[in-house]
Amino acid sequence: MNSDLPRVQILVVEDEAVLALDLIELLELEGYTVVGTAASGPQALELFRQHRVDLLLCDIRLQGPWDGIETARRITAERPVPLVYLTAMADRATLTRALCTAPAAYLTKPVNVASLRAAIEVALRAGKPADEAAPAAPAHERGHDSNSRETILRLGEYVFLKYNYRFVRLALSDIMLLEADNTVTNLITTGPRYSLRMSLTAALERLAYPSLVRVHRSFAVNLTHVSAFSETEATLHDQTVPLGRQYKADFLRLFQLH
Repeated sequence: MNSDLPRVQILVVEDEAVLALDLIELLELEGYTVVGTAASGPQALELFRQHRVDLLLCDIRLQGPWDGIETARRITAERPVPLVYLTAMADRATLTRALCTAPAAYLTKPVNVASLRAAIEVALRAGKPADEAAPAAPAHERGHDSNSRETILRLGEYVFLKYNYRFVRLALSDIMLLEADNTVTNLITTGPRYSLRMSLTAALERLAYPSLVRVHRSFAVNLTHVSAFSETEATLHDQTVPLGRQYKADFLRLFQLH
């Protein structure tokens, strides 16, 4: 995959925490970026204002002052964005209200991977010229099973990763950098190299190690292993990675001038 192509960014509005986590994992495995999750309409609107959002995935029944339909109406009033509803409510009155917000798709729960993928792709292509709507490769052609789950077990400053049919212990401090390779993330360590069947964003979230900092769409580095850096790249031992424009300012701010 060309790492210079922008990833589709999705805002998930879902007030059931377990379902929200499942959606995040499914979306990340499909190669999308989840910019945030919101359990209420006001929270969703605030996240929408803070991030570039390419698609809104919204449950209809929500906690708080607005339901999903009102939330979607307020968000799309600020800026039109493709909208996909997720709901267990399939009655005629709800459907009629939902159609007033011009959703690209209306999926009833429980949602399977195939229908979710199809709804998102249709929503993203709606209204685009044909030359801008090239279809993405299906999950089975991207070299992974979209229903797979990678297991990372955390124990203090260590994680246990599945490797050769068993779990092996890895000190988080031994991770030098993460490298995105399509929908696989490679962990380059001071010892063996490991691969995780998840996106770089998902890997960073699951590892939850503050010293791992994203410096490019395709790379994250462990600050404690950075031996040198410039305006355009960072060096870790004998490996050099680029500093992406989107991440460079945040990376440089981590180094305080005394």
